[in-house]
Amino acid sequence: MGSLSSFKIGRVVFAQALMDNKLMLMIPGPTPIPEKVLLAQAKHPIGHRSGEFSEIMGEVTENLKWLHQTQNDVLVLSASGTGAMEAAIINFLSRGDRVLVGSNGKFGDRWAQICQAFGLDTQIITAQWGKPLDPADFQQALAADTDKAIKAVIITHSETSTGVLNSLEAINTHVKAHGEALIVVDAVTSLGAYNLPTDELGLDVVGSGSQKGYMIPPGLGFVSVSAKAWKAYEQATLPKFYLDLGKYQKAAAKNSNPFTPPISLVFALQTALQMMKAEGLGSIFARHDRQKRATRAAMRAMGQPLFTSDAAASPAVTAVMPQQVDAEQIRSVMKKRFNIALAGGQDQLKGQIFRIGHLGFVSDRDILTVVGALEATLFELGADGSAAGAGIAAASKILMAS
Repeated sequence: MGSLSSFKIGRVVFAQALMDNKLMLMIPGPTPIPEKVLLAQAKHPIGHRSGEFSEIMGEVTENLKWLHQTQNDVLVLSASGTGAMEAAIINFLSRGDRVLVGSNGKFGDRWAQICQAFGLDTQIITAQWGKPLDPADFQQALAADTDKAIKAVIITHSETSTGVLNSLEAINTHVKAHGEALIVVDAVTSLGAYNLPTDELGLDVVGSGSQKGYMIPPGLGFVSVSAKAWKAYEQATLPKFYLDLGKYQKAAAKNSNPFTPPISLVFALQTALQMMKAEGLGSIFARHDRQKRATRAAMRAMGQPLFTSDAAASPAVTAVMPQQVDAEQIRSVMKKRFNIALAGGQDQLKGQIFRIGHLGFVSDRDILTVVGALEATLFELGADGSAAGAGIAAASKILMAS
């Protein structure tokens, strides 16, 4: 009897150990990392001033331009996406400059906080969390600026906190009609998931972070800079040193860095960009769109209300506002029973929504897995509203048709 009991205990411990090594990240960042990228990161570091590293940086820079669809500078910072956002402010603006900031979520709010911290005259254009920014509000503010005092319009493209994709294209049209203002974009969860042709749209400053669509760990920030933005840089007077993009531009021209970069992350970036080029931009964007539609269809079939409309849905993350069961209970069961991590709500949405990430290295199989586990979780928590397997069927219909 004792040996049988020991066997059962040992089996449970072994099963738990297996699960500990099978964490499935279905959050909008950090995102899953391909094995090839992990292995690249595990290579022994080399000198960051060596010719070998310079060759790698040259390749990385060219592939970053490919991903951004630009001939402009794309600069690599040792920073998070927020570091890229701060660099986008301090390099092209001066204290007292007037800016328009769109805010309909946590990261739009963060833009406003950064601008205010550096003494900018910040006009915030808001929308309810879960709703997209209204381009007409920007048109009105920009048209009224007959003195051309507005120096920049600052937008979060994919608002990660709510799953909203703001209409950057429409807002940018009004910025271009203004003629003077820069368009500054947080593309942290849209770059690499949504078609964002930087040069075609005439985007001046685009910031992003490595732990999202790039499929590598946190630690690198990226900023693309237009010729118009570099002219503004010459007049900008906000203090800067480590995030002085002029230093990065000069170093990048020599396939180098002004400061010591995280070499292992650059190895990872090199491999991830190679993988993305092999897949192709069109296929990458189609995959994210397909998985977004499949996830949303599954939630509807399971009776789970979506927090955003289809017209404003981000390709990176789907926000769900459950009615019958607590969002945090859902996240807890998904983690404990299936070792699947879902994101929770932020700020005033904490406990009200959960968010399913489908960004970066996510496959159709991953979508079916999370939908199936969520169906089981809702059943365990006593939620009504759908027939068994309805979510899987709805997701499969979209995934198999594409």
